Amino acid sequence: MTAEIRWLWSRLNANYWFYPALFSLVGAALAFTLIWLDRNGFAEWLNQVPQIVPARPDGASNMLTVIAGSMIGVASTVFSITIAAVAYASGTYGPRLLTNFMEDKGNQLSLATFIGTFVYAITVLRTVRAEDEVAASAQDAASTALPGFVPQLSLLVAYGLMALSVAVLVYFLNHVPSSIRINTVLEGIGRRLLDQVREEYPEPNTAAEPESQPAGRPVMARGTGYVQLVDFEDLGKLSEKHGCSFALKVRTGDFVHPGMALAEVSGEVDIDAVERSVTDAFILGATRTPKQDPQFLIDELVEIALRALSPGINDPFTAITALHWLGAATADLGTRDLRKNARNEADAKYVYPLPDDFAHYLKRGFGNVRSAVATSPNAAQVMFDTLHHASLPIDDESRVALLRTEGRRLLEQARERLVGPDLQDVEARYVGFERAFEAR
Repeated sequence: MTAEIRWLWSRLNANYWFYPALFSLVGAALAFTLIWLDRNGFAEWLNQVPQIVPARPDGASNMLTVIAGSMIGVASTVFSITIAAVAYASGTYGPRLLTNFMEDKGNQLSLATFIGTFVYAITVLRTVRAEDEVAASAQDAASTALPGFVPQLSLLVAYGLMALSVAVLVYFLNHVPSSIRINTVLEGIGRRLLDQVREEYPEPNTAAEPESQPAGRPVMARGTGYVQLVDFEDLGKLSEKHGCSFALKVRTGDFVHPGMALAEVSGEVDIDAVERSVTDAFILGATRTPKQDPQFLIDELVEIALRALSPGINDPFTAITALHWLGAATADLGTRDLRKNARNEADAKYVYPLPDDFAHYLKRGFGNVRSAVATSPNAAQVMFDTLHHASLPIDDESRVALLRTEGRRLLEQARERLVGPDLQDVEARYVGFERAFEAR
């Protein structure tokens, strides 16, 4: 349940409506609170401050009307700019990047600020009353006070929110073009990938092999979609409660449908008693998400590199930047224990995820981009350097050997794609690559 709550919170943060809706409620609540303070005389001290000139009803109405009108207009413009930027980025860098821009807090909070200010101004505006207006209620009619009402404290806060909105607008106008720069996009993906690797595999490498999965009776999927989250905590508690173990047959990011096995249950347990709970531990959705799925972020880097090296774009320097971030993630993966066994305390019952290994991640990244890199002499030479640099912090010789093998495969493909001086430059760089590994 804890994992599901965290997942729900992450999904709410990824939706473009969440913060605008939240700020709207906060703006309305703030307006009602300050109006109550104004109506009950708690803001009378403002009239004693010489720097603050009390506003009259006409001035207050005009000011709030201008703020409300301008905020909704700016919010519409901000939304249009954001959609245009998202369409450009997803079309240029890949449709999977749409998730990154939808989760961008700068865009979400900018729109939310304008919407919240609009709701606040509209709410306060309805309470401003000129002295010649008729009473709005029997209570007002019976009051001995003048019927005019200007919420001075609420108006002062509205002025402050207007100033804040101007500052946010300036920030937004700088943030949008900056956020669609390719180096910024790649940095965002790369840093998020590094964080995800450290979260999924927190332990240093011990060279231990993952335990083999026990055979059991399959639990079939009941829905269709991508596995967005596996609640290992709930599966562990279920294993302890029923005295059984679960061998998972899918990873986060895999596509499943009815007829596919999600897990196999071993032990003396009635499978009908645990089937519903097991399937509930697998959250399915229409798209892949980065949560629990470092491969999703690796695929984004690979997609950008492949697009950059396509004949229609031919931008090797963008591909080189993607290779650098892939190299950083590969080096980090090479130093970590990639086992994900979830052991229950005080007994020997397990949840057995599908084993992840270094070769799998290396192929997912450098292996998938290798054929395109082999067509570019610049990118190929950088990939040799990146593979060598990725090997430097890795102590496991078997993993270092895999990096060296990846370099050899790149040379084989480059010899099929390149000729003349370009091939000679790549072969010369490969000689240095081999010498660097021999010198370890």
